[in-house]
Amino acid sequence: MRPVYEKYFRDNIPHIWCAGCGNGIVMSAFARAIEKLGYDQDDVMVVSGIGCSSRMTTYIDFNTLHTAHGRALAFATGAKLSEPRLKMFVIMGDGDAAAIGGNHFIHSCRRNIDITAIIINNAIYGMTGGQYSPLTPTGKKATTAPYGNIDRAFDIVELSRGAGATYVARGDIYHAAQLTNQIVDAANHKGFSVLEVVSTCPISYGRYNKMPKPTDMMQYIKDNTVSVQKAATMTADELKDKIIIGEHFKIENVPEYTEEHNKLVAEVKKDYLEKLKGGAK
Repeated sequence: MRPVYEKYFRDNIPHIWCAGCGNGIVMSAFARAIEKLGYDQDDVMVVSGIGCSSRMTTYIDFNTLHTAHGRALAFATGAKLSEPRLKMFVIMGDGDAAAIGGNHFIHSCRRNIDITAIIINNAIYGMTGGQYSPLTPTGKKATTAPYGNIDRAFDIVELSRGAGATYVARGDIYHAAQLTNQIVDAANHKGFSVLEVVSTCPISYGRYNKMPKPTDMMQYIKDNTVSVQKAATMTADELKDKIIIGEHFKIENVPEYTEEHNKLVAEVKKDYLEKLKGGAK
């Protein structure tokens, strides 16, 4: 795979992520997915906000935007409307997608704009000091929840589906080969695609929650993931605290926002020109 990395990465490697961070695995899976998709690099745009995962846009060699915290989807929406040909990806973390960016997220789902949103869920604010996030499980500890988090965590899959996303899946960094294929499937869907990726943060999350080593966190993911197909045969008790991976929801033939926008612009322009001709007479 070395030619793939040489093709799609800039020359500022090694990266700054901590040892055991899952972001590098996601980045590698993303590069392999683009190679499988066969996209021209000039046709790919990747947008990120602020956070550990958002540094990814400084390493991958595509059209990239490293934007404001929580606003990645807003920037991506503007870029997609301006250049509909672009294959648009937005890479976000917990806070970027579900906290400060939560409003942009649900409305991107509602609009069904043709963007692939990759949400890297390491259950914590990793970069800014280990504060708990909207994706931190109830009872887990953080620097801002030393006695355990009492909030209920968002279920990104259910939140996405409820807000109107037309493709929703969940992957993880342990099943890296499967993750590559999931990115391909999400990108091939026409509409707003959400791929949650369960990841690791041994520094800001693991060491506070009895998983101080990266291998501890990877083992946890391995032991607690079940496929969508297997989950369908399990009871609610058996599924308690399990991570259900795979394609959760997909619906076709829903109007795509960029196309609907362009149709409206064309109609308004036509009506305006006809009015101008009528006035000239």
